Amino acid sequence: MLELDDLDRGLIHALQVDARAPFTLVADVLGCSTQTAGRRYRRLHAEGGLRVVALPTPRSTRTHQWFLRLTAATRTAHDLATALARRPDTSWVRLTSGGTEIVAIVHTAPGGPDAHSLLLRDIPRTAGITAVSAHYLLHTYVGGPTAWRGRIRTLTAEQEARLRAHDATAVEPAEPDGEAYLLTDADMRLLAALREDARASYAELAAATGTTPATAARRLTDLRARGALFFDIDIEPALLGATVSALLWMQVAPSRLDEVATALATHDELAVVAATTGPTNLVAHALCRNAEALHHYLTRRIALDAITRIETAPVLRTFKAAATLRN
Repeated sequence: MLELDDLDRGLIHALQVDARAPFTLVADVLGCSTQTAGRRYRRLHAEGGLRVVALPTPRSTRTHQWFLRLTAATRTAHDLATALARRPDTSWVRLTSGGTEIVAIVHTAPGGPDAHSLLLRDIPRTAGITAVSAHYLLHTYVGGPTAWRGRIRTLTAEQEARLRAHDATAVEPAEPDGEAYLLTDADMRLLAALREDARASYAELAAATGTTPATAARRLTDLRARGALFFDIDIEPALLGATVSALLWMQVAPSRLDEVATALATHDELAVVAATTGPTNLVAHALCRNAEALHHYLTRRIALDAITRIETAPVLRTFKAAATLRN
């Protein structure tokens, strides 16, 4: 496996702060040459699976997100996970629990006869599935625009500030009660190109969307200023030292759900913390150095009295991350 040094980790951290920062700035912040920064990025892309992607915020597409849990026979689970990963309305497809459970995030649009076709029609008719549960995602505490701390441990506050000073269009996500900007067809074409490579040049974005570089630059700046998209880093957690991955399905008293989720959102071990519907109303994605570290986390750190039940499901394989299919 590719081994990362501090320069590699600093580059990943820098891209998390400003995904489109020019290599001249990244190199200056990291204290290396522009050529070295570009060469390290290309190596991480080719050998480490690093992808920088742009994703729309759910409010800007008016989509709903569901955690879908499917139980299937071991012999069919792999094929089902692969089929789900290839669908445009899914993300974050993982095989868990000894290879018999598939967990995916499904994006559904409100209204219309096919709004929930995957949940209500396609999945129930699929042979080999023995159990299905769907959990509506109510609120995300960590994940999406909020990066896992394991990717942002390298740079100093001063280095982050230098990157953010360049990224003048970066904004905090819109407040839930605020007016959301709805993406147009032209915006969606630009997002499709950025989903493939968020560091694509304006000339490449123009070619992909049938516009001019100036138009592509103006539209991207506008979308970022409106908080209609966010950038994410897709890289195998094991490269960053997290070799054990597990989903934690938790049951918390509703009156204490926000308190518990807010506390868990500060834990370095968790890449996702989200409130959902269902008997387990809080889900988290734990990334730990090894099995012993996961055991320590479960017995010492997350053992809060308000959590009445925890189901731990080890992740065996990731078929699809934020927007990228994994081989």
